Amino acid sequence: MPDAYIVGVGCTIFGKRPGSDFKALTREVYLELLSDAGLSDGAQIEQGWFGNCGMGTWGQRNIRGQVCFTPLVRDGLFPERVGMINVEGGCATASMAFQGALRDVLSGHTQLSLAIGVEKTFVPNDPARTLEIFEGGIDQCDPEEWQAYYRHAGEAAGKPFDPGAEGGTLFMDTYAMQAAYHMKHHGSTREQIAFAASKNHAMGALNPKAQYRFEVTAEQALADRMISWPLTRSMCSPIGDGAAAALVCSGEWLRQQPAAVQERAIKIRSSVLTGGKYRALDEVSLAHVAANKAYKAAGLTPADMDIAEVHDATSFCEIYQAEMLGFCPIGQGGNYVASGATALGGERPINLSGGLVSKGHPVGATGLSMIYELATQLRGEAGARQAPNADIAIAENGGGVIGFDEAACAITILQRNHR
Repeated sequence: MPDAYIVGVGCTIFGKRPGSDFKALTREVYLELLSDAGLSDGAQIEQGWFGNCGMGTWGQRNIRGQVCFTPLVRDGLFPERVGMINVEGGCATASMAFQGALRDVLSGHTQLSLAIGVEKTFVPNDPARTLEIFEGGIDQCDPEEWQAYYRHAGEAAGKPFDPGAEGGTLFMDTYAMQAAYHMKHHGSTREQIAFAASKNHAMGALNPKAQYRFEVTAEQALADRMISWPLTRSMCSPIGDGAAAALVCSGEWLRQQPAAVQERAIKIRSSVLTGGKYRALDEVSLAHVAANKAYKAAGLTPADMDIAEVHDATSFCEIYQAEMLGFCPIGQGGNYVASGATALGGERPINLSGGLVSKGHPVGATGLSMIYELATQLRGEAGARQAPNADIAIAENGGGVIGFDEAACAITILQRNHR
């Protein structure tokens, strides 16, 4: 099987950006991507994968990627007649685009393939339209099924299923139930969740691309406005806009590039996508299954991972995913995070970008923003938040919900290129 590499990455600043439409965000991240890859234009790109969840809410329900790239084709920056495949998978959308670009290259079908995710979830003065974007992340055909599941889960967790009662969304309520279940059965605490939130806000304060660039102490996180007990606002990801992208190339293509380009390339050791189900509450998640498959495909173990980016839609998720990725025993994620193991300078830093709670979470771009951060770290270009001696990295990105599982989860393992 041929090797595949990331030869270029790009990411916009995340945040509430009402002045930037989808085409503007696409252009911004695409031009940054070309510059990062050392390309003046995209003439060599043979395929595109465009990830987005919410453009339908803005009136563009079909041909989203084609619409956003038409100005770039017209300007000679993206080649004519190149196929663009539109991808949607909830919060895992950008990772699915990345999967497509990677499989293009591994199959030998293309030498250079583009993955891009573009999203706007902030609709000024119209929260109902924002909510519409997210409602597609859960089964709308048979809602009775998940309602019954969550009623049972709420009883087991000691947190009754009462969506929106505390002012949060259904999705924050599901995360809150998972946190409550973990606290009840494994002894994790709100203080440990607050520690994770504070740590990631500190990292976001160092990230020029982050939506929230301010620090939050653990005490402030605990005292913040309640979203859905035990989770406060500081423990939850915000609404925002942004875009991220990656160029995936073959080893053959990379060997033809200048030495400076080869030196900054990132090798893709493995990338796996799994699907969710209505699992038992004490059953491991689809992230655990995907991680084990990714480790096996790469010939690596959890102990080989130097840094990680995980999908902390809430700060509890960092605790949980540390367990699912095998960094600590199941049930010990709270202790592991609170020990400082996942902080900068710790045993295995997680979410040095600031994570979703601080960097932001424009859903269709999130997975590729993780790839951007890990590539930046592996290149040694992360500045004040740089992890020392980072060589191998792992990303976990989940999207949608099926019970306590995500509907889909992608695990990607990357390594600094050793020429």
